Amino acid sequence: MGRDEVCTVVVVDEQMLAIEELALICGVSTEWVFAHVQAGVLPATGSDPSCWRFSGGEIRRVRRLLALERDFAAEPELAALVLDLQEEIARLRAMLRQGLG
Repeated sequence: MGRDEVCTVVVVDEQMLAIEELALICGVSTEWVFAHVQAGVLPATGSDPSCWRFSGGEIRRVRRLLALERDFAAEPELAALVLDLQEEIARLRAMLRQGLG
């Protein structure tokens, strides 16, 4: 496949990805993923980096972390905190909608 071609992949949330797969799908380096796991802002299952697995849902988290880091020049820990707060607000809003609906 040439560099100008687009690769489309469908990943389900339950699918487990290796570090290389997650990095490729998200357009980041494996070093970026490794640093974010080490910082505690990106969850991985497995004890050794070669055995780490990530859920398909982590793709969204990586992309949102990237956007926060890029747009606000945020450190990984700050970007993760903002993302966690955004997710909590969304969860609480959904609970309110269910209670009021």
